Amino acid sequence: MSYSLLFTIAFAAALVAGMIVEFWLASRQIRHVARHRNTVPPAYAESITLQGHQRAADYTIAKTRFSILETACSTAFLLGWTLLGGLDLLNKLLLAWLGGGMLQQLTLIAAFAAIGGLLGLPFSIYRIFVLEERFGFNKMKWKLWVLDNAKWMVVGAGLGLPLAALILWLMAAAGSLWWLWAWAAFSFFLLLLQVIFPLFIAPWFNKFTPLADAALETRVTALLKRCGFAVSGLFVMDGSTRSAHANAYFTGFGVSKRVVFYDTLLEQLDASEMEAVLAHELGHLKHKHLRNHLVMTCLLNLPAFALLGWVSTQTWFYAGLGVQPNMAAPNNALALLLFMIAVPVFTFFVAPLFSQLSRKNEFEADAYAISQTSRDALSAALLKLYRDNASTLTPDPVFVKFYYSHPPASERLARMLATA
Repeated sequence: MSYSLLFTIAFAAALVAGMIVEFWLASRQIRHVARHRNTVPPAYAESITLQGHQRAADYTIAKTRFSILETACSTAFLLGWTLLGGLDLLNKLLLAWLGGGMLQQLTLIAAFAAIGGLLGLPFSIYRIFVLEERFGFNKMKWKLWVLDNAKWMVVGAGLGLPLAALILWLMAAAGSLWWLWAWAAFSFFLLLLQVIFPLFIAPWFNKFTPLADAALETRVTALLKRCGFAVSGLFVMDGSTRSAHANAYFTGFGVSKRVVFYDTLLEQLDASEMEAVLAHELGHLKHKHLRNHLVMTCLLNLPAFALLGWVSTQTWFYAGLGVQPNMAAPNNALALLLFMIAVPVFTFFVAPLFSQLSRKNEFEADAYAISQTSRDALSAALLKLYRDNASTLTPDPVFVKFYYSHPPASERLARMLATA
């Protein structure tokens, strides 16, 4: 049996196994949430109404059912690009039109991204204008949606194509260790993005205005000083133009480090609760979660680039994914695209490890917030956010362990009590 056939079997088996596990987890989530739909957990009976609990259950079930459809379609798209020859056909068409060279390779990457974006549009439209609309979360108008997508295309082309061109050039010109130079360039790009995104990209999509609430600003400034943090500004983002969901976050570093509050968050929480939410975000900085995540991402990318450097020279890698390359000519763009397609399929089953790490970080940030502000204020803020964002209080435990980056409300509140 040839290596290419073995790789085809392994890829198909991993793809099907991943899809089956996703369907199983989704079905567990739907059944578990539906089973607890008509009873508010006793711990929340005084703060969450039955109507609110049922709305959260219905929202969770609707999202999960939609995810089943998305999983099935994404699996079909992956098969179409690979084993059914879609990427091979696109590559040959562009070779016949443009010949070989950098232009053809960049066009292949751009065409792949554009087709993928078009295939994803129906799901985006349904999610925003049907599902989110049904539960009262969507605030986006069609004009803004079209404008947002056009802007993201410009951002993707403006940042992605130069980066792709650099990596393709390194693959062709930097010798057998090109992957090491490409990894360094990509890591630098990730660092640069931390600076340019809050300063130049985010303001292109949303309005960021300085925090105008003097009392809250004084309270937040005192918290920052007490915790030993400095930021370049406190900003309010017009999140309500797109969604009723609320959030707050830190972004950037150095001159671009800033605190951002959604305007919807300011409407939902009082000053003490806002302070507690900010203290939670400060907890992530205190424990260096954001920095550690960036470092871990860069470190994990190193063996990934090394693996790409090896498989890009192996005929079985291309043939096993439905592509017939000319190994006498550059196939760098093909190698990049096939690697981007294949890696998530094979790494799907390690996702729970990263989810577990993320939930651990959230517990640590909660503990830090309690140490700096009020446990009651943070508990009240979390309950309001879970209620107003229609987050179910009764998710399936297995689904949580696999997917949830944030612990469920019941676990977070119980941990707060235990910490206190």
